[in-house]
Amino acid sequence: MAGSLSKNDSNITLEIRTKSVEQTLIPLVSQITTLVNHKDKTKVSEKSQRALVKVGQLVNIAVERFVVVGESIADENVEIRDDMLDACLEAKMAGKYENSVQIKICVYLISISDKSAMIRSARQLLSAITKVLLLADRIVVKQLLQAKDKVLQSLLVVESVNSFTEFVKSFSQFGTDMVQLAHLSGDRQNDLKSEKHRAQMGSARAILEKSTMMLLTASKTCLRHPDCQAARRNRDGVFIQMKRALDLLQHIVTDGTGFFMNGNSSPTANGDSGIALNTSQPTASRAFKDFEDQVELTRITLIGPATEEKLQAGIDAVVEGVQDFTDSPYTSHDNREKIVTLTDSLRNQLKALLKTGHNMVRIFYKLNFYSAVSGISQQNFRKEMYKCIKLISMEQASDLFKMNEDHELLRGLQRAGINGEVEYVDELTIKFDEHQEQIEEVCKLFRHMATTEPLVITAEHNDTFIHSIGPLTLYSAQTLAQYPNSKIARENLDVFADAWESQINDLSILVKEVNDVCLGKMDKLVYLSLPRPGEQAKIAKLGLEMKLITSEMDAETDKWEEPDNEIVKRAKNMSSMAFSMYLFTRGEGALRTTQDLFVQAEFFAEEGNKLYKTVRDFSQRVPVCPVKEELLTYLERIPVCCQQILFNLKSSTFGKTPTFNKVDSTIQETKNLMNIIAKIVTTCFICATKVSTKLTKLYWNHTYKRNETRFE
Repeated sequence: MAGSLSKNDSNITLEIRTKSVEQTLIPLVSQITTLVNHKDKTKVSEKSQRALVKVGQLVNIAVERFVVVGESIADENVEIRDDMLDACLEAKMAGKYENSVQIKICVYLISISDKSAMIRSARQLLSAITKVLLLADRIVVKQLLQAKDKVLQSLLVVESVNSFTEFVKSFSQFGTDMVQLAHLSGDRQNDLKSEKHRAQMGSARAILEKSTMMLLTASKTCLRHPDCQAARRNRDGVFIQMKRALDLLQHIVTDGTGFFMNGNSSPTANGDSGIALNTSQPTASRAFKDFEDQVELTRITLIGPATEEKLQAGIDAVVEGVQDFTDSPYTSHDNREKIVTLTDSLRNQLKALLKTGHNMVRIFYKLNFYSAVSGISQQNFRKEMYKCIKLISMEQASDLFKMNEDHELLRGLQRAGINGEVEYVDELTIKFDEHQEQIEEVCKLFRHMATTEPLVITAEHNDTFIHSIGPLTLYSAQTLAQYPNSKIARENLDVFADAWESQINDLSILVKEVNDVCLGKMDKLVYLSLPRPGEQAKIAKLGLEMKLITSEMDAETDKWEEPDNEIVKRAKNMSSMAFSMYLFTRGEGALRTTQDLFVQAEFFAEEGNKLYKTVRDFSQRVPVCPVKEELLTYLERIPVCCQQILFNLKSSTFGKTPTFNKVDSTIQETKNLMNIIAKIVTTCFICATKVSTKLTKLYWNHTYKRNETRFE
């Protein structure tokens, strides 16, 4: 069974890895702290006594609730039953002892031993409750791993089918299992406390999401052309990257230990993302900082064998980190020479420091030693080197995006494939490989530039995914060239081309975000793309709700026989705007910054006011009836919502939290207005189809000819 727990596995530490467990403990911690931190007096006032008793009762109630839930979980999950019951019993005993000591306090029997006993029992109680919560969390992990196992099993079934009928059935099941896994893994990602783990989870989930459509078309192409080796390689490559993503997801969820899947332990992660190409090579920025910290530490430790070894290892790490910049074929000669000069200078300074440190037998040498330490720090090597590698990275990224080779190469592959030009596809393959190599170089350099774990992981994710999807895109082009009349082969190439361009777009976002961090702009330009794990989960949820409303709106407008009707056109226009705002919450679409979002919201509100006038004119032609009253009720809410959106957009924001709140409220108000518009469109349709009057018929057959600006 996925995530099966044994008795040995239950010896868990009390490390809290999720925000939900942490937040659940906060009220209990607060109440116990109130008891423990009361003032030690020989006599407690009646008011204080009542307060202590009340707090004690709240603690006992909280403990009882925890225990009831824990025992219920134990009954439903045999694998943790004994451990959970033990933890519940421990919580009961600690809670009772805490209460008995607290009663003694209230009857004026305060003593040092009583206070110490309360502290000990409080610790035992918190320890026991934490164990209950962590054991319960294991069930959540178990459910996620079971969902992951289901996806893997259904993926293997899809891989083994040999007919379209079997494929349709198996892929349908795979899709159902993927939806469940996406839901559970998304909740887990948002719940993880560690930014690194959230970024890793996001990487795994992104690969699975992007690979699903590629798997669909690649599998169909392989079934349609079973003798095509390129088609089979294309499909097999998708399976490989999805299986790796599933392994990474398991590794993150189990933290690499404690769970076993089908007799195998969790996979060993490479690099920071867990799926990196470059094992565990440190980043240059981290190597710079670690070396400088080690140098500063010698002020205390002085120079001994162990310290010297650490310093040598530190400078070796620096050299290794900058080697990717000097070895890159796209680095200019001048920049390469500058890095070499800075590195040699640092080596010479370190030699002088070590030499002085070994001769510290007189005050004179001690002064020289501290001067040497200060020399390395004051020259600010890290700042100069970081400035140099930043220049190299930005130059290469600028050259890459300026050439815009991706578009030309992909269009060339598509045209060559459609025309059946196998040899031309081979020529473009060579150019594509060279271009991919340049992109991977940029990913590698920006990994070294990244100063935060999430950005490092994002860079590794881009590098790994591009390395994987590049050959698969070429396989899809080769397949189409062999079968130029194949509709499914053409669709397959289109899907891989879109995925490639999407990943290049993600790389451009990474470049901007890393550059913003270097310039110290991240506090000003926040939420450049959404969602990001953590507090943005709320916005992502609002975005999803708005997406569902836009889908409902589109379904309603599709019912109209008059597509040029003014109300239909305005409703569809607003739906399109709202959908672009939904894409922003996913980090996709044309809206790249919060300012783009706010501008879109302003146009959205203006369009809402125009729709209000249009529907109001129509309502005047509808005879009095219950449906008209319902329409007017909905209609009067539009100006209020539009005004609220515009009022919210006028508020100025400085910093991360105010900007998040403004984005949050903008999405919320947009969702509210879309909900109203959807109801209005439905009600108008009822009026137009069921209220049989000449006026309404004349109105609905009329097409507005006014020229009004429409926001695209």
